[in-house]
Amino acid sequence: MSVQAAKALQAAPLHTSTDLQPNAVRDISGALNLLLADTFALYLKTKNFHWHMSGRHFRDYHLLLDEQAEQIFGMTDPLAERVRKIGGTTLHSIGHIGRLQRVLDNDAEFVTPMDMLAELRDDNKQLITSLREAHNVCDEHGDVAAASLLENWIDETERRTWFLFEATRAAE
Repeated sequence: MSVQAAKALQAAPLHTSTDLQPNAVRDISGALNLLLADTFALYLKTKNFHWHMSGRHFRDYHLLLDEQAEQIFGMTDPLAERVRKIGGTTLHSIGHIGRLQRVLDNDAEFVTPMDMLAELRDDNKQLITSLREAHNVCDEHGDVAAASLLENWIDETERRTWFLFEATRAAE
């Protein structure tokens, strides 16, 4: 391959053939990239709390958060690949995530176990709302494949929220 041909390939835009209209690709990609940024932020926060868990229920909470983090991380590749499949581009860096994320970071030196769980409960609840909003965008443009992925993740996120809610309830 000539140097000129190699440079042309490097400069070529990423085109993926799709039957979706350009405005649909833009809207769906935008919604999914916001979710992807939130998912990475929630994953890292969940791992942060997993690593810094302490107290009487350490083992149970440590394992719960590890399981939840694994599930959250499992959303990232399918989200990004869906954006690429329809012809969009996705996140490029940690900085890009930081500019898009709506899930707030927690850089506190110490957070109590109950505060960790409550914060993650609220973040997962916020993610449910964002997942539903993205689902509406997909429905609007007829992207049933993305909508189907989102439906499963809504259910998983509701389950995480439920577990975190029950773990933070005061003993009766």
